[in-house]
Amino acid sequence: MSFLQLFRKKSLDTILKQGGDGEHSGLNKVLTVKDLTFFGIAAIIGGGTFSAIGNACFSGGPGVILLYIICAVACGFTAMCYAEFASRVPVSGSAYTYAYVSFGELFAWIIGWALLMEYSIGNIYIAFSWSGYFTNLLESFHLHLPEWLTINYKSAHAAFLENKMGEGLLAWQNAPQIGGLRIIFDMPAVVVNILITYLIYKGTSESKNVSNFMVYLKLIIILLVIIVGAFYIDIDNWTPFMPNGFKGVMAGVSAVFFAYIGFDAVSTLAEESKNPQRDLPKGMIYSLIVCTVVYIILALVLTGMVKYDLLGVSDPLAEIFAIKGMKWMLFIVSIAAVAAMTSVMLVFQMGQPRIWMTMSRDGLMPKKFSEIHPKHKTPGFATIITGVVVGLPIFFTDENFVLDFTSIGTLFAFVLVCGGVLMLSPQSEAELAERATKGKFKIPYINSRYIFPAFVAGAAILINYLYPTYFAETLNISEGNMATNLPLIIFFIFTIIMSVVAFIKHLSLIPLLGLISCCYLLTGMAVSNWKWFGVWLVIGLVIYLAYGFRKSKLNKNRIEATIED
Repeated sequence: MSFLQLFRKKSLDTILKQGGDGEHSGLNKVLTVKDLTFFGIAAIIGGGTFSAIGNACFSGGPGVILLYIICAVACGFTAMCYAEFASRVPVSGSAYTYAYVSFGELFAWIIGWALLMEYSIGNIYIAFSWSGYFTNLLESFHLHLPEWLTINYKSAHAAFLENKMGEGLLAWQNAPQIGGLRIIFDMPAVVVNILITYLIYKGTSESKNVSNFMVYLKLIIILLVIIVGAFYIDIDNWTPFMPNGFKGVMAGVSAVFFAYIGFDAVSTLAEESKNPQRDLPKGMIYSLIVCTVVYIILALVLTGMVKYDLLGVSDPLAEIFAIKGMKWMLFIVSIAAVAAMTSVMLVFQMGQPRIWMTMSRDGLMPKKFSEIHPKHKTPGFATIITGVVVGLPIFFTDENFVLDFTSIGTLFAFVLVCGGVLMLSPQSEAELAERATKGKFKIPYINSRYIFPAFVAGAAILINYLYPTYFAETLNISEGNMATNLPLIIFFIFTIIMSVVAFIKHLSLIPLLGLISCCYLLTGMAVSNWKWFGVWLVIGLVIYLAYGFRKSKLNKNRIEATIED
């Protein structure tokens, strides 16, 4: 096996033929820019709004809005990079397909494997959160499920070991046993996964209609939460603004970034869009803008209604209104959360099968994954397998592990997408003119030769002025702070290198800023996140080398060409 063969690339012409009128035209083209925008909002506003925002506020206090802004900027630059790729490569596959064009097959596989974490494994977290709010909703109708059917086994076992009073300990004590094994699982989470899988299996139009309805519902209720909550704001709760310093703000990066995961899922729907080169970029960017505004206002309202240290719960909106004694709002919030998280699961569960479908077309996955259902026009087998991948871990994992695991995989994918745009070959004037005539998106080229190095130098001077000891403390690597400081030092070195490259190569500024901002967010990930992500990548590489490399269509084409010669 030649080492260079790991980086073989697919040409744009080949990919466009596969996703256009050629062999892969079996999906229904029914989605407009409005539908795509709503799919983006459906995916973004969910677990991050009704669950993860609590942990973020608990860690960073009111200052967490700075992290939301940083993440929004990073995602904004990344969205433009996705949009550029979507305009040039309007086929399913998202970052996987884009990496195949720019970096080659090995990185394409790594991205596809990382996106499995984002879409499928991320849905496990959403399913757990959905279950919590759904259980609250049932309680408001005086319907009670046994504790052993509303919590995952891992959390119940941990509560037993710690002798911690609450749902987990009750579940462990009251659960039925078979052969000494306690039967404990989150039944609502399992059931909603089955229902979502069935809906997506049935068709894109059906999924679109359900998604659009839920987006309207949750936006109306979130607006109501903001309006009602505004009357209960005590400005004293906003001080101190950053109770745990900026490190406390950055400690919430997994939770905050998880809140933005989803806009990129829109790019997996390229082959079901009526005009993907025009509508996909708009759908991603519009949804990102709407959701950023919602997050910032909501974070200010929550941290204004109660002190930040009361928000470290899995259902912060419900907790706040319970504290305020507003049972009618608790009921409404539970309805909104159930609708929001259902729509998130819907979009994520649509995204993963389409990535597997594209990988299967390329020979990196078994052919069965690319089969299109003759009646429903959906990747039926891949959809069912996605449901299984989401459903089985619900029985033996918990939400905290899944949250961190998902965020680091997505950020890694974003880094490669931004870097991929920097590596794309420049288009001719004729191609650019054609894209402009047809309304297709293109990133405006801004020469970063002087701007980016000046930006880096200016940022360093400003940080040193505001925090004179920051660089000295960061560069001090000792046993106690190595886990925190080493990623930052690597980031500083990488930023300096990219400043030199930008000066020499005249790189485009927007994707470069996207690359740097996403890399900075990666420095906020804990060492345990990196360890688990490393294990995940190793497993993926073993599968690729054992199966994907040999079965790849590019490898088969190379062998056939060699035989002919």
